[in-house]
Amino acid sequence: MTATLRLTVNGKSHDISAASDTPLIYVLRNDLELNSPKFGCGLGECGACTVIMDGVAARSCVIPVGGCTGREIVTLEGLGSRERTDPVQHAFIEEQAAQCGYCLNGMIMTAKALLMRNAHPNETEILEALRYNLCRCGAHVEIIRAVMRAASPERVAP
Repeated sequence: MTATLRLTVNGKSHDISAASDTPLIYVLRNDLELNSPKFGCGLGECGACTVIMDGVAARSCVIPVGGCTGREIVTLEGLGSRERTDPVQHAFIEEQAAQCGYCLNGMIMTAKALLMRNAHPNETEILEALRYNLCRCGAHVEIIRAVMRAASPERVAP
């Protein structure tokens, strides 16, 4: 059964019409035209669909949209812009931490959520936070370097 739901995404309210059990990723991509969350596995295991919900990294492919009302959802589009990138995005650019880029949304959003709760994690904490985000290209070394750069106390904001 379809209902009108109000979602707060990237600081803006949106009224959408969807069945409450529709996965959040479909609403983000199809209704709101936010293309950063990628559909990977559909099981919440690869991390490509990660968003930040109420400050926590969340897999949008397994979250029913009906449970998202009243919650703050942030996608990669909500972190920064081309003119003013988020420090995490900037660090990924500086470290060239991507190959095909399919995992990038999940890596950046998971790293951002980590840094929101722990501004200066060590390498072990970064590895732990990213352990369920899959990258088949092998860009892990650059990704870890990028998160460490974003977490560095001496980092200069873009």
